Amino acid sequence: MRSVVLLLLGAQLAYAGTHSLKYVYTGVSRGIDFPEFTAVGMVDDGQFMYFDSNSMKAVPKTEWIRQNEGADYWDSQTQGLIGSHQTFKNNIQIAMERFNQSKGVHTFQKMYGCELNDDGTTQGFYQYGYDGADFVSLDKNTLTWTAANPQAVITKHKWEATAFAATEKVYLENTCVEWLKKYVGYGKDTLERKVSPQVSLLQKDPSSPVTCHATGFYPSGVTITWQKNGQDHDEDVDLGELLPNEDGSFQRMSTLNVGPDEWKNNRFSCVVEHQDKTIRKTEDDIITNFGDSVPIAIIVGAVAAVVLVIVIGVVGYLVYQGKKGFKPVSASDDGSNSSART
Repeated sequence: MRSVVLLLLGAQLAYAGTHSLKYVYTGVSRGIDFPEFTAVGMVDDGQFMYFDSNSMKAVPKTEWIRQNEGADYWDSQTQGLIGSHQTFKNNIQIAMERFNQSKGVHTFQKMYGCELNDDGTTQGFYQYGYDGADFVSLDKNTLTWTAANPQAVITKHKWEATAFAATEKVYLENTCVEWLKKYVGYGKDTLERKVSPQVSLLQKDPSSPVTCHATGFYPSGVTITWQKNGQDHDEDVDLGELLPNEDGSFQRMSTLNVGPDEWKNNRFSCVVEHQDKTIRKTEDDIITNFGDSVPIAIIVGAVAAVVLVIVIGVVGYLVYQGKKGFKPVSASDDGSNSSART
C-alpha cells in the first residue's frame, strides 16, 4: 500500500478547555486501497461517530451516543456526509489542477470544532489542509480566510465573496457549543472520569534510543518531559502524537535520542504529569530486549496493533471539506454536512 502523508491538524489546537467537540474529514484521491472519504467526530479527543465512503453509513462509536440518539440523528448524519463525499471528490481534482499535479495519491483535509472552558468561555477553529500541509483557515473574529500558499488564494477570495465565514462563525459559537454540552451530558460518567497513565521506559538494545511510553490515561491532557541530572532536558527529544486506545483512553510516547556513553555518564529520567499526579521513571526502570527484562517486542507489538486500529478507525484525523452555508439545525449536530467547492 502506498503511504499517505496525513496532517494532524489537531496538534497545534490544544486549548486548555475542559471539553471539546471536533470533526475531521479526509478526502483521498484514487490509487490507494483506502476509502475516498472518511469522517470522524470526537468529543474530548475520543471518537464517538464514524463514516466512510465504503459503508456509506454514519455509525456510533460509544455507548453514550448510541443510547441517546436514534435513527433520525444517524440518517441525518449519513445523508449530509454522502453529499460531502461528492464534494470532496470534486475538490481534490480542483486542488490537483492548482498544484499542477496529474497523478499520484493526494489528500484534502478539514478539521473544525469548538472547546468549552471551565469558566464558560469558548474557542472555535476551522482549518483545511492539502497533502499534509496547511491550505486555508478561518479567522472567525474578522470573518476572513487565511491562505497558506498561492494556490489557496483563489479559495480565500471566492469564500470571502460569500457569507460562508459568517455562517461558520454562527455554528462555531452557538450550535457547536450547544451540542458539545449535550454530548458531555450524555457521556458524563465516561467523559469526566480520571485514570492515571501506566508509564514504561523501553529500549531495544544498549545502543538504541530510549522511549518513554505513557498509556491508558484519561482525560487526554498529559505532559512528558526528560531530565538530565535533575535538570530539564529538551535536546534530542522526539515527542509523539497523542493517540487513542481502543478502550477510549489515550497513549503518547517521547523518545530520547542519546548515545550509550552519554546515557551511561549521566542520570536521565522521564517525568510524566497527568492531572495532579507525577510519575518519574529512571534507568532502573528500563524494559529491554537484552538481559533478563521483559521483552520489549511484546510491548512494541501491542502498541503497533493499537496504532493500526487508529489508522483504520480514526482516519478522519486529516481533512478537507469546504462548505457553502453551514446551516445550524436543531435535528442533529450536522453542521459539517453542507459543502462548497474550493
